[in-house]
Amino acid sequence: MYCPWESITILRVSERASVNKTVLSFLAHPDDAEFLCAGALIRLADAGWSVHIASATPGDCGTMTDDRWTIGATRTAEAARAAALIGAANHCLDEQDVRVVYDKPTVQKAVDLFRRVAPSLVFTHAPKDYMMDHEMTSLLARAASFGYAAPNVSAHPRRPESVIPHLYYCDPVEGIDPFGHEVEPTTWVDVSRQMEKKTAMLACHASQRQWLRAHHGMDEYLESMKRHAAMRGKKLGVEFAEAFVQHRGHAYPRNDLLTELFSGR
Repeated sequence: MYCPWESITILRVSERASVNKTVLSFLAHPDDAEFLCAGALIRLADAGWSVHIASATPGDCGTMTDDRWTIGATRTAEAARAAALIGAANHCLDEQDVRVVYDKPTVQKAVDLFRRVAPSLVFTHAPKDYMMDHEMTSLLARAASFGYAAPNVSAHPRRPESVIPHLYYCDPVEGIDPFGHEVEPTTWVDVSRQMEKKTAMLACHASQRQWLRAHHGMDEYLESMKRHAAMRGKKLGVEFAEAFVQHRGHAYPRNDLLTELFSGR
């Protein structure tokens, strides 16, 4: 049986002599990157990588007081300020909170974003997480990362450095899946020296402290992030760390790029 993918050669990052140093954090909401992978993004930025931070939504339901347009504009501005602290580009698919779906139009928007950015390294949500926006965004990232380099998948020009990237799943909140089982990471990144800037990035999302206190029953917006990083750091034997699970399915690079980049440093 003929498969159209058989006629397409898509190089993995590990097959290239030099890596295109472009990383994309593709997560559901404007402050997710700051909670889950900002320390790694800071380290990559400091190492000369081009950093892109994208959200599927502008966070239009993250409020108990404002209408969706007001809070969406507020949170978009907060995300831009946070990204600017590390010289990152900021993107948003402009989907709606609580209604992120895996369908043809949304997959195409994700593919088009990946096509423009051409990342060689991608962070996204865990496939199983506490809310469906996260799980749907994870599926979108998986589809886009695998397919964006195929010539016919997008009207945007295909950049020559386009490859199937290294793909890492961030920790779910509290490091547990929806059934309460602890997630076992494949990869840890020491972010002890990056915690001050990671905290400053999260602090840019000032609108969210009141929302989380009212809806999630969670206060100490910044401290909750630090506690999780300290928990992962304890596993690694450092003060603070971020943890990831690498996607190693067919056609994806299987070498642990993050460990190669940051081990011993």
